[in-house]
Amino acid sequence: MMNPDVVVIPNVLLIAGSDSGGGAGIQAGLKTTTMLGVYGATVITALTAQNTVGVQSIHNVPVDFVGSQLDSVLNDISIDVAVTGMLSTKDIVEIVASKLEEHRVRTIIVDPVMVSSSGDKLLQDNAIDAYRKRLLPLATVVTPNLPEAEILADMKINTADDIETAAKIIYKYG
Repeated sequence: MMNPDVVVIPNVLLIAGSDSGGGAGIQAGLKTTTMLGVYGATVITALTAQNTVGVQSIHNVPVDFVGSQLDSVLNDISIDVAVTGMLSTKDIVEIVASKLEEHRVRTIIVDPVMVSSSGDKLLQDNAIDAYRKRLLPLATVVTPNLPEAEILADMKINTADDIETAAKIIYKYG
């Protein structure tokens, strides 16, 4: 029997890049989890030097260290939801997918961050196929914006019908 005085707080794992300007990535994710009253754990995939004007530099975290962060959190904390953001490279996409599978994370929200709001490219071209083949099949929800949906569905989106077609294509990945 559960103690009625005990409040269970959901645990959310944020897997994304660090935005030094504080407006996106891990920083925005932690602000959101705090505002929603849930516990936010993090795995950093990249460090960015960015501000409100743009992204000046990106340093990808070594893949083995991304894997170590995932193991560390997932071996200790019962994660209710994992949310991916900037994964930047094929190898990072693949290690994230592998570890989420290995640790049997059931609810996964994939935000396929590919371009910053200032237009700077945040995902290497060779990582797109890894998204399609490795990460999207695990996703509970995928939240691409229109340019990301065009990339994932490999089509131009100009109409509401195009949006529906792209959504169906993305859905078929998993």
